[in-house]
Amino acid sequence: MGSKRKIEKTAENKAKKSKKTTSSNSDDPTMGTRALTFDYRYIVAPMVGASELPFRLLCRKYGAQLVYTPMMIAEQFATSKEYREQEFQTCSFDRPLVCHFAANNPKAFAKAAKKAAPFCDAIDLNLGCPQRTAYVGHFGSYLLEDKDRALVLDIVKTGVAAVNIPIFVKIRLLETFEDTVQLCRQLYEAGASLIAVHGRYRATFHRKGPGARDGPALLDQIQKLKEAFPHQVLITNGNTITYEDVENNLESTKADGIMSAEGILDNPALFLGRLGSRNERELSVVVRRGGRLTQSSQKEMEKLRRKLHKIKKLQSKMDAGKELSEKDQSKILKVSKLKSKLKNIEEAASQSLDANNTTKMTLGELYDASDDKVSLALEYIQLVQQYPATLRTVIFHTRRILKQELGSYQLMEECLNCKSVDAVEALIRKIRGYQKDPGSFIFDVEKAKKEKETLERKKAEEGKRKNYESRMIRKAKREGKADLDYYLRQGAVVPTAETIEELKNLSKEDQMKLWKEREHTQHCLAFHLNGGCPRGRGCAFLHAASKTTTTFDEQDEVAG
Repeated sequence: MGSKRKIEKTAENKAKKSKKTTSSNSDDPTMGTRALTFDYRYIVAPMVGASELPFRLLCRKYGAQLVYTPMMIAEQFATSKEYREQEFQTCSFDRPLVCHFAANNPKAFAKAAKKAAPFCDAIDLNLGCPQRTAYVGHFGSYLLEDKDRALVLDIVKTGVAAVNIPIFVKIRLLETFEDTVQLCRQLYEAGASLIAVHGRYRATFHRKGPGARDGPALLDQIQKLKEAFPHQVLITNGNTITYEDVENNLESTKADGIMSAEGILDNPALFLGRLGSRNERELSVVVRRGGRLTQSSQKEMEKLRRKLHKIKKLQSKMDAGKELSEKDQSKILKVSKLKSKLKNIEEAASQSLDANNTTKMTLGELYDASDDKVSLALEYIQLVQQYPATLRTVIFHTRRILKQELGSYQLMEECLNCKSVDAVEALIRKIRGYQKDPGSFIFDVEKAKKEKETLERKKAEEGKRKNYESRMIRKAKREGKADLDYYLRQGAVVPTAETIEELKNLSKEDQMKLWKEREHTQHCLAFHLNGGCPRGRGCAFLHAASKTTTTFDEQDEVAG
């Protein structure tokens, strides 16, 4: 009887016993940061379009302690209720949670922090994003230049003053180790309670070599940073594909916690090892379960979403000056009522599932489930049915979790072309069918040939943008310009929503003329006019969302 009670000690308690990762930072009087009262040893990184609620919950079940939301634009979050409803989704057991913001304006960051604070445990400032949209919008790692240091520190200080929860910062390495140390010291002194360091250099369009946007993370620099700040909370990020990598990273850097993005996308159970080894199969673990909505609730929600989608299309036609029938106009008038009805059904369904959402599993059962990638993918779909995510995000996660299986059964293209979440689920179950009956799958040689050609074409397309950037940098060098990104800035102005509507009423010739006059030439015209670009990531032009009245303006809001 005594041995049974010992076995049923939860693995969560066992993991906490090994190291309790909470800190007050009170032993260093030079840094007055706020106490962290939650665990932050094993962290899911902020990922654009990928760290949404269903994926966060899946990762929590398999060992993640702390998770970040996807990047949200502070200005829009602070001023637009519609943006908040669209971009931020959480639930009662999605804690502890960090809301992750892109900002280049202290007041906007503070306002967004105040809006988010009741629903999360910390606020994070993005100083690590290397994407082209960050370059154009002047946020993320492009705020790490010396000229923006006063602005960055003001953002952190203003955030600290605005809310009673901790302010975090995610950064990249600077040109020299000494520069990175200085940055971290300034951020801690400004009030940052935690700094997560991506072990690669801050992004520029012309950086090459080790530690650039590609290649292994420079964990030795993170190790030296931790030595420089022994009393502060420092998180390591990079080079983690397996749980062995996780352990090695923590051991080598001596960091207080580890953050994963790429590794956990491929394996949402990356952190499962922290709960115990595979040999401890009988160890009891308390986990959250996703649950499944009743069929009637699910059908009603899908029906309402379809109606709202149709109304959105009608609204776009009306905004473009097209005449609508009386019937269609009456549909538009019902939008508020339909949104309210959908919200009520979603909240009622969520509460019924939240009420009884924990269960006990053995560690062996968790390992068995995590080893079965099809089961993991189906678990994710089940969570999506409870907490809806965009189809693009669902396809993305399915492609990452089932990359090997989709390739083996020649289903990758079919996955990318799924038109609904139900279609994605059916595809996953098709894989399960092939696994149960291997003889039912017949390898298609012709299809394999076409897939190879498509892959080669995609690689060529993706190289176009890099070639363009290289040409522009070489041109700047030839002309002796100190700013090697000079030509990359030309035509980089983000178009407004008003400009896009204006273009729709012009001829192709006049469209291109206006596009050039307003300095949008680095942006993809097809992306804005058609709501998407057929070239996707292979397009050499920028795919940045058009500006609205709630979008920040770099010239107005970014101080030197």
